[in-house]
This record gives sequence, C-alpha cells and structure tokens, in this order.
Amino acid sequence: MQGHIPVLFVEGSCLAEAWEKSLISVYQNGCDVKTEYDKAGDPPSKDCTMTIVVRDPVAEPMIHQDLPGGLEDLQEYVLEVLDGIKDHCVRDASAGAEDTRWEYTYHQRLFGYTVPGVAETFDQIEGIAQKLAKTPHTRRAQAITWKVWEDNTCYDPACLQSIWCRLMPGEDQTWYLNTNVRFRSNDAYKAAFMNMFALVQLQQRIAQRIAALCGRIVLPGRYVHQADSYHIYGSYFQEFRARFLNALEKRTFAERTFRYEDVRAYMEQAIPAIQAKAAAMGRQ
Repeated sequence: MQGHIPVLFVEGSCLAEAWEKSLISVYQNGCDVKTEYDKAGDPPSKDCTMTIVVRDPVAEPMIHQDLPGGLEDLQEYVLEVLDGIKDHCVRDASAGAEDTRWEYTYHQRLFGYTVPGVAETFDQIEGIAQKLAKTPHTRRAQAITWKVWEDNTCYDPACLQSIWCRLMPGEDQTWYLNTNVRFRSNDAYKAAFMNMFALVQLQQRIAQRIAALCGRIVLPGRYVHQADSYHIYGSYFQEFRARFLNALEKRTFAERTFRYEDVRAYMEQAIPAIQAKAAAMGRQ
C-alpha cells in the first residue's frame, strides 16, 4: 500500500537459512526509499520492517558464504561484541570534537553501560543472567543500548536497540533461552548476518551463565531478529545480483554455506592476530 512501509516476516531452521530468506524477501517485497548516504545516480534502497525467526540458532549450517568479509572478519566482530576488544576505540565525550574515535561499541553499551552523574557501571548482560536464574519467567530481563542524552544528536548512533530474554522449560529438565533482538536500522546485506551471528554467540554465553548460576541445563532457544528499517542499499544492487542472486540459481544451499564446526578451529586460530590488530587501533 502506497505510503506504508512493508512489514515482512521470514522463518528458518538455522541462521544461514533465515538470513538468506530475509534478503530475498526485502529485495522482492521491500519499498523504495532514498537514504542519507546516497550518491548521485544511486538507486533507492529496498527497505522494510522485518522480523526474522531462527528456530534453532545453533543448528548447522550456521554461516552463509556471502557474509561481508571473510571468516576472520566474522571472528573479529564476535570478539568485538562479546569481549570488547575495541572498547578503547570509543571517543572520550568530554574531549569534544577533537576526539574523532567511535561513538560506541555494543560491548561497552551492553557490559558497561554508563549514565552521567552516576558512579555505577551497569553490566546489563550479567543482569539478564541474574534475573533469569532467579525468576525464569520474568519479563524484565533485557539490555538496552540507547543513550537519549547522546544518541539523539551524535553522528553515528547505535543501531542495535535492545536484547530481551526469557527462559522456557523443555523436556528432561532442560530450559531454553528465548531471545529477541531489536535494531532501529539494519543493513541487511552488509551487516545483518554478522550482527546475528555475534548475537547468537552472546545468547549462548548468557545461557551458559544462567546455567552456572542456577544449576539448570540451559540451551539457546529460538532467536528473533527485528529491524524497524531492514534495507539493502541501492549502491549494492549490482554486487547483490551478481553474487547473492546468482549463487541462488547456480549453487545448492550446502554449497552456499559453511558448517561452523568445520571452520571453528580456523576462526579461533586467528584470534591472537585479531587481538593484536585491535589493540593497535584507535589509540590517541
């Protein structure tokens, strides 16, 4: 309907399948919208509000071969989100415009959220685990990233907005950590897969922490990825058609994906070099 942003829904049995379906859906059914990043001659982006359901987020194959960058880049992003290897790249707000480093990292906002005038630093991920270990059915186990006093006016505000979790009982005394993630803006082709993969790793880490706190068996449950604006930039269309859509026609799903277990050792071998590279970044 003209004047309305399409609201799209896809579901997949594993992460790679769900992400692939989401790209097809937004490309075929999204609306045309100009962006603030368009250059002269760029076609409008394809855009929608998207909900992606991954029924089993750790099922194989987890990794899609058309992810942005390579496997080392994916490992680097996981370390950035989960372990904060680039938190030192965040600018000092008190330094003014002279400090041109990043506005934020997701790790800093999730594990070390700060409020002006408040001495305490808030580890929101530990808070989620503590709440669910005590009360599995609570509706209050969430983490947020938005800082209204900064993000309404900064150049590059956080895209990830919130993570919400809840435990549900399964069979054989096993509990499942259901996780909802919301983005205000999500680059479907060049960022979303890495976002989703890293956040599923975080989901696993939260499940392990809850299990350690309460003595239950806790496994990742379904993962829901929601984006207010889920988009493929028009400037990517030529690459998207040549790589992604062409692969759909010529290669099987198995040939378009990696099993994480098959490449995990390779990715983990890259960690020392990744950490050294990150340590050299953003120093003032």
